[in-house]
Amino acid sequence: MMKKKKSIGLVAHDARKADIIEWVEFNGKRLSDHNLICTGTTGSLIEKVYMKKFPDINTNITKLKSGPLGGDQQIGALIAEGKLDVLIFFIDPMTTQPHDVDIKALTRLCSVYNIILACTRSTADFVISSPLFDEDYKAVKIDYDTYLSRRV
Repeated sequence: MMKKKKSIGLVAHDARKADIIEWVEFNGKRLSDHNLICTGTTGSLIEKVYMKKFPDINTNITKLKSGPLGGDQQIGALIAEGKLDVLIFFIDPMTTQPHDVDIKALTRLCSVYNIILACTRSTADFVISSPLFDEDYKAVKIDYDTYLSRRV
């Protein structure tokens, strides 16, 4: 069950950091009611946005390690543990990433655990503007018992 106050992962590749910062500046007040969990550099940039643009808002921002240093895997662990509701991950599709396997694993985990995943700004805009965004929400839980009990 996703509670009204969501845990939202915010991640961006270097070439997309300006985009996610602009998106956070535009949506900062709406995001401030939720828990923000960011990979290292992205989290530091988002903290600066809140200090500068929203100094009166006390936003809960958790910074993990930088993506290539394990931050992507930390996000993945939160998904697997049921501690992340939404992942906003502005991916740079034009640059090969040294930690590409970690990125693919994140997108796979979002599918496995039916987690909201936005990889583009337009998708993130639709997610944050949904009437479901600020409500409790019961996502369909996928039953993997048959898969787990199969004979190999």
